[in-house]
Amino acid sequence: QVQLVESGGGLVQAGGSLRLSCAASGSTFSINVMGWYRQAPGKQRELVARIFSSGATYVADSVKGRFTVSRDNAKNTVYLQMNSLKPEDTAVYYCHLENFGRPSDYWGQGTQVTVSS
Repeated sequence: QVQLVESGGGLVQAGGSLRLSCAASGSTFSINVMGWYRQAPGKQRELVARIFSSGATYVADSVKGRFTVSRDNAKNTVYLQMNSLKPEDTAVYYCHLENFGRPSDYWGQGTQVTVSS
């Protein structure tokens, strides 16, 4: 089993910053590909960023230049540093063990990020 717990969400004004954390347990974290997703009301869940075992990253065009994903394997934790936040970034943010079609699917509980204008 894998457990993922997000933290760090909150209310912030436009232009502000937040750092989300996702603590993982129950898996070989260092070889897992981890993703950050977000879901706003009435919208589909979308991939925001992904970090591979090598440390290589992917970030969505909508957040490129503003968000950075990183991982600390010693702490079994993945981070999403969010800078220059915009109201359209408002969503529930989830971390995910990227399964790439494997039958198992592990998500965190989500953390709310609200950006006021």
